[in-house]
Amino acid sequence: SVQLVESGGDSVQAGGSLRLSCAVSGYTYKKLCMGWFRQGAGKEREYVAHVYNGGGPSAYHDSVKGRFTISQDNAKNTLYLQMNSLKTEDTGMYYCAADPAPAVCSSRTLRSSAYWGQGTQVTVSS
Repeated sequence: SVQLVESGGDSVQAGGSLRLSCAVSGYTYKKLCMGWFRQGAGKEREYVAHVYNGGGPSAYHDSVKGRFTISQDNAKNTLYLQMNSLKTEDTGMYYCAADPAPAVCSSRTLRSSAYWGQGTQVTVSS
C-alpha cells in the first residue's frame, strides 16, 4: 500500500515562504494522483492543490492561486508544495493525499482516498 510522509512544516512570519515535502513509498510511482489538504484549528479539512503524474495541469484552491506551487520529482518519489507570500490564514496542519491509478484525478477523488500522511504543521504569525 502507499505510505506518505510529510515534512517541512514550520513557524514563519506573514509574507514568508516554506516548502513542504511528501515522500511516497510502497508504490511504483506511476499514474498517481496526489495533492495537499490543510486543516486549521476548529475547521474542516480544506483542499489546497493537486497534480497527476500521468500528465495534465495542476490545480489549486482559489485562496492559494499565485502563491503556492505544487510539483513532483518522480526520480525521488516526492511531492512538493512551495508556499510563498504566506498569510496568517494559511496556518494549519498540511496533509498529503494520494490516489493510485485513478479513473479521474480531482480534489474529490483525493478527499475520499484511503492514503493520507500524518501531516506537518504550518504556523504563520503576523
